[in-house]
Amino acid sequence: MTVKTLTINDQLITASEEQTILEAAKEAEINIPTLCHLEGISDIGACRLCLVEIEGSSKLQPACVTQVQEGMVIKTDTEKLQAYRRMTVELLFAEGNHVCAVCVVNGNCQLQNVAIRAGMDHSRFPYQFPKRDVDLSHSQFALDHNRCILCTRCVRVCDEIEGAHVWDVASRGGQSFIVSGINQPWGEVDTCTSCGKCVDACPTGAIFRQGSTVAEMNHDPGKIGFLVTARENKEWTR
Repeated sequence: MTVKTLTINDQLITASEEQTILEAAKEAEINIPTLCHLEGISDIGACRLCLVEIEGSSKLQPACVTQVQEGMVIKTDTEKLQAYRRMTVELLFAEGNHVCAVCVVNGNCQLQNVAIRAGMDHSRFPYQFPKRDVDLSHSQFALDHNRCILCTRCVRVCDEIEGAHVWDVASRGGQSFIVSGINQPWGEVDTCTSCGKCVDACPTGAIFRQGSTVAEMNHDPGKIGFLVTARENKEWTR
């Protein structure tokens, strides 16, 4: 396995040629914010929060899907990146209906954490206040489209880990939304195993356990990475 040497934030590090910038940075304890990334499933570069500056490149590159190369010089926290990330978070809040004070994951929300880190206390963009439904048809879980940010973590975890293929994305652009089955109510989808992996994968209050009250719901995204490692190494102790 070839080892690459690169520089991240003036820190000289080494990484495997198969690693992404995000993985290399994590090993070096350099934090890069993400929302669509989740350990154990494939990366798609959807949220664009992990964009970094690479010397010699005129474009910002998503760290989660960009492989390391020899001699790379990378910056992860410049003023330009900070401004871009704040704008991205503001747009996410503006295009949905994210009212943290009445959300089941208030205080336990990855979107909320990213917003705090980005220094966002309001959105400069006009709120769209879209009319979105809440699906309560499942016996255990619920889907609130108002809080969905289309990270597709639920889609990927159900496909790649559970193999049930319950979730997908319908429509295009700003009209896109998550669907279960063939745009059926979640509770009517026979392929759903009620495993709860999509619940733990969700970074916001979009997918939650029914009966959870404000600030009561806790996701456990680390469970997904554990399951993958356990299956590969046959180590089932957590």
